[in-house]
Amino acid sequence: MAFFRPGTSIRARINAEPFVHRCRVYYEDTDAGGIVYYVNYLKFMERARTERLRDLGFDQSQLVGEDLLFVVHSCEARYHAPARLDDELLVSAEVVEMKRASLRFNQQVKRAADGRLLCEGQVLVACVRAESLKPRVIPEALRAAFADSGLSPAGE
Repeated sequence: MAFFRPGTSIRARINAEPFVHRCRVYYEDTDAGGIVYYVNYLKFMERARTERLRDLGFDQSQLVGEDLLFVVHSCEARYHAPARLDDELLVSAEVVEMKRASLRFNQQVKRAADGRLLCEGQVLVACVRAESLKPRVIPEALRAAFADSGLSPAGE
């Protein structure tokens, strides 16, 4: 297990497998033409980040009970091709940087049938106190879980 000092940045190892969440495009996700409405890719990415935490053993409801929330600070998305009604999607959620009170995710949305990249983005989430919404340090247990899942120290 790796140990990290507060403020230490960690980055993903090049050969680490990103977490992938499967989901399906429903009618509610599409516009009148049956194409996924652009903002819904952000919803798919949010679900993948939530499932990533769950995969590491942390439920959002548990974190709120411990006065911890992750809130989106900023995001960027690039759209390459449309997803359509009934497509099965593969949505990755790879932590590429962890700082004292934030996580940076690289995310991709691909069509499962052909592996085509539909959308990619980067999301910076901040760790805050649930009650005050003030920044707080990411708990050591969560840091260790990400470290054990394929992150390594960087910038030292």
